[in-house]
Amino acid sequence: MGIQESGFEGILLVDKPSGITSHNIVDRLRKKLNMKKIGHAGTLDPLATGLMIMLIGKATKVSQFLINLDKAYEGIFKLGEETDSQDSDGEVVNKKGLPENLSAEMIEDVMKEFLGDQYQTPPMFSAKKVNGVPLYKMARKGKTVDREPRVIRINELSLRGWNSPEGQFYMDCSKGTYVRTVFHDLGQKLGCGGHLTSLRRTKINDFTIEGVPSLEEIETMGSGEFQSLLIPVREAVPAHVF
Repeated sequence: MGIQESGFEGILLVDKPSGITSHNIVDRLRKKLNMKKIGHAGTLDPLATGLMIMLIGKATKVSQFLINLDKAYEGIFKLGEETDSQDSDGEVVNKKGLPENLSAEMIEDVMKEFLGDQYQTPPMFSAKKVNGVPLYKMARKGKTVDREPRVIRINELSLRGWNSPEGQFYMDCSKGTYVRTVFHDLGQKLGCGGHLTSLRRTKINDFTIEGVPSLEEIETMGSGEFQSLLIPVREAVPAHVF
């Protein structure tokens, strides 16, 4: 049921569920609020869950100041299998046995090689556009095109648990980092392949996932409760913007 009011303005933090696109979040909030001027400051893959910054009303004008913030994730990767999408939503395209005596320490050593500034090539299954066409549309037709690598930065990448062939991780990185590509590349470096099986964004700069309502919870709220969730734009963007 949509809220029969207009004039909402501010930043809304949402805990995205798995299985839907970031644009689905926008669509459902538009229906809830009965307003069109809604956007976001950074997408999450359909597989992923966690923190999204939604921009309501005039707050859409400050997207450029929020989209470049560093982000943190936790999740699970699996070694020994590569998929065409680099995550578990894709088809397995290669299977290989793990190295003998593969240990958590060996994985941690390779993880250290990913720290700092580096070039990363966007995966074919991504929303990045080449000549105006999203890569995923080409990938679905079996096409592969050259993609220009871009500079990303990984501030922290740590192994939080290892139960072969799966590992739990934590990552803090710059905007535009494809986390699933990191674990595809990790599998390549270990010689056995790998892919991402789950991903949760837990932090965007100073915003954290703690206490953030789910999309389903927001959809059941009345206008007063919803209004209380909105963060004034001035509290979320650098002061010099104003």
